Amino acid sequence: MAKFDDHPTVKWWREQATSKQTTSTVILNSEALRSLCLEAGADDVGFVEIDRPAIADQHSEILRAFPPTKTLISFVTKMNRENIRTPVCSAANLEFHANYDHANEVARRIVRTLEQTGVRGMVPGASFPMEMEQFPGKVWVVSHKPVAVAAGLGHIGIHRLVIHPKFGNFIVLGTILIDAEVTQYTNPIDYNPCLECKLCVAACPVGAIGTDGHFSFSACYTHNYREFMSGFTDWAETIADSKSASAYRQKVNDSESASMWQSLSFNAQYKAAYCMAACPAGEDVIAPFLSDRKAFIQEVVKPLQDKTETIYVVPGSDAETYVPRRFPHKTVKQVSSGIRPKSIQGFLFGLPLLFQRNQSEGLNAIYHFTFTGSESLRVTVTIQSKTIQVAEGHIGKANLSVTADSQTWLGFLAKEHNIVWALVWRKIQIRGSLQLLQAFGKCFPS
Repeated sequence: MAKFDDHPTVKWWREQATSKQTTSTVILNSEALRSLCLEAGADDVGFVEIDRPAIADQHSEILRAFPPTKTLISFVTKMNRENIRTPVCSAANLEFHANYDHANEVARRIVRTLEQTGVRGMVPGASFPMEMEQFPGKVWVVSHKPVAVAAGLGHIGIHRLVIHPKFGNFIVLGTILIDAEVTQYTNPIDYNPCLECKLCVAACPVGAIGTDGHFSFSACYTHNYREFMSGFTDWAETIADSKSASAYRQKVNDSESASMWQSLSFNAQYKAAYCMAACPAGEDVIAPFLSDRKAFIQEVVKPLQDKTETIYVVPGSDAETYVPRRFPHKTVKQVSSGIRPKSIQGFLFGLPLLFQRNQSEGLNAIYHFTFTGSESLRVTVTIQSKTIQVAEGHIGKANLSVTADSQTWLGFLAKEHNIVWALVWRKIQIRGSLQLLQAFGKCFPS
């Protein structure tokens, strides 16, 4: 113990500690902190207290990542618009990845400077990498969009992107967690910059954005993120299932293999950011659209619509029907979503995200699920008028009741267990029409 007390670093710290007056709570001047962030490279910034109701659903996850969090610094960095607007996919991806790196470096500069003043900070990251051990559940540490909205950096448009009042949706979002309070927090702006012009609807190659505001996560995820996560899993399984090189080439052409190589060697490549490209909202962005709308559509939107490309869809999905009807010149390719829930909670979390509302047309039913075994849970799923609701417990009178061993159900979803086998061995039991179970499955093609 004596040797520890005599260590130069220990002695130095104790001398410093006795000469400094410490306070239990550090409060940073908000204007000074804002200036620091802008000087570090942020283009706009806001501050949200950890107890803000708007981010309450993230509270526990944020504190698990950085327990002393008192304030979230939300910031944006601008992107070069024309790189995103071009139908040249490589140029758009260059801009995305360069800005993710820039935003992360901005955050690191801010944290490094704050650390010199005794304030601790943690950078969750503007984009990838993420916590992949949690995949296919929530793999991100902080949901940047609701934090940015709470901080007053914009609102979410009908395309589900944050639109900054000045910079439009051509921004990258970043968040920093710090262990200090600030003198003044920021609040949401009092209007939504989204014009609801529906150009994002017109440009989206998979019909993910509905004119009524509906958003199909599944359609967007399957195509745009084809070379990320689930798409990569599907590609890897395609290799595993191919008995020869020629069999593989029948399923995956040379350009697709090269594109996957590019994603693995450099950065994962997005297939379509057309909703962002087409958006004319924002003070810095809106002039060409208001000056000549027809010219704007011809120059920005039409080239995206006319682009000849492969569109990836899940068989039996709404997107599979939409693409040939809306864009007959684009090639439709059927792929697996690659999404396999690892838990019943993951299965329930994914239901609203994977729900295909057009496939559910005419179906109005209440499903009671009782899961047993490793996960014990009672759930009600209501599908009515092309909408879905998931609630804990058994609510209302069921049209179909399903009792299932948790692991058997997950194996059935992963196509590792046959439903007939499960029914014979009573690992899955149903009370009601088997056709209703088939109709349920049709709403969630994989």
